[in-house]
Amino acid sequence: MFDEPNLIADAGLVPLVRLAEHVGLPALVEDRLRIEGTDNSAGANPAAKVMTLVAAMCAGADSIDDTDRLRHGAMGRLFGGVRAPSTLGTFLRAFTHGHNRQLHSVHRDFLARLARTTPLLPGVDRVAFVDVDPTHRRVYGRSKQGAEVGRFKGVRTLHPILATLSTPLARPVIAAVRLRRGKAADARGAGPFTGEALAAARQAGATGAVVVRADSQFYNADVVAACRRAGARFSVTVRMNPHVAAAISTIPENAWTAIRYPDAFVDPDTGELVSDAEVAEAEYTAFTGRKKAEQVTARLIVRRVRRLNAEVVAGQGELFTAWRYHPIFTDSPFEMLQAELHHRQHATIEQVIADGKGSALAHLPSGEFQANAAWLTLWAIAHNLLRAAGALAGTFHAKATTATLRAHLVHVPARIARTARKLLLHLPGRWPWQHAFADLFTAAHAPPAR
Repeated sequence: MFDEPNLIADAGLVPLVRLAEHVGLPALVEDRLRIEGTDNSAGANPAAKVMTLVAAMCAGADSIDDTDRLRHGAMGRLFGGVRAPSTLGTFLRAFTHGHNRQLHSVHRDFLARLARTTPLLPGVDRVAFVDVDPTHRRVYGRSKQGAEVGRFKGVRTLHPILATLSTPLARPVIAAVRLRRGKAADARGAGPFTGEALAAARQAGATGAVVVRADSQFYNADVVAACRRAGARFSVTVRMNPHVAAAISTIPENAWTAIRYPDAFVDPDTGELVSDAEVAEAEYTAFTGRKKAEQVTARLIVRRVRRLNAEVVAGQGELFTAWRYHPIFTDSPFEMLQAELHHRQHATIEQVIADGKGSALAHLPSGEFQANAAWLTLWAIAHNLLRAAGALAGTFHAKATTATLRAHLVHVPARIARTARKLLLHLPGRWPWQHAFADLFTAAHAPPAR
């Protein structure tokens, strides 16, 4: 029987919400987000609505209806101001482009405060990496604004772009995110977006060397110019073309350095596992078709992998060695092999995208484009809050996926009791991650710093 009023399913929301309050998320929303002039009071109490949506996403909500999980059992005794799904849907549909820009400001400042008050980004003041990548999210409703058939034939999508911030010691957090229509080119608006991501990184404490990493769709003069204006370095994959091939051909044979990867990676051209390669570099001038001031001379670091001929006759040796080349255009301050390794680690952004598609981005729930854009930004806020909670919980959870954080730290059942006018949470005995939960709870409920 579903008749126990003193139980809750997500006791981990108690320290998460307390952490968000200590860092100042409700105050930021009240100060920055102003939705006025609506006939249905959609803009009233924006802090309570944003906190409800963020908390629900931290608990795994992937649709507006899923936010109703915050109103079960004794949740009403723990949290005030929880809004119903219908109210939250009305709130999201009231967003315009200007309101989304206000929400971006909240997201950026909230990340900066998390970085200052929690061990979210250790070493960010020395070396930091900003990774930029687009993704597609399939949608099914034909009335969804902005949903179009783009890269994938017959599949209607929306086309988010996101930038993550990470360090050699920390998992990536989301520095910036934008929603675009399905047919938008991968690099559309990439220059200004990169500039905003770098501004967020600097605000989050990235005062040392910052390297922007991206795939070949972002190999353009606007992205490189945005990096240089912000005082950052760039590391961008380059597609093979006659100009690049000519530069590679000038590399002498004795300049190639053989390397062996301890962890084999998948070759993007063939799908084969690669563990051996050779690396060399040369000077290269990019964007020669543009005016002189926009041309950039930097390093062309090239990784070459032996091309295997699957049709070779048994017992016949190769006549000559054929190679596949993977060039990178970069002004990285690191030496060649380290710069090449750093660029391959750009793939960490795919983990963030996978985390999103396994939780709040399983759907973009509204038919309104700006409502979905707000949902996307709220997911970024929830993702960063979960990452901060994992950093406070301990070394293992600082590197865990958000699905693991929800399973270990959020989805903790509890029974509420009242004694001496205080609420007590009775948690499961022999909970395997009780020490991590206790560390998070203690850190989140500590007195705020002066």
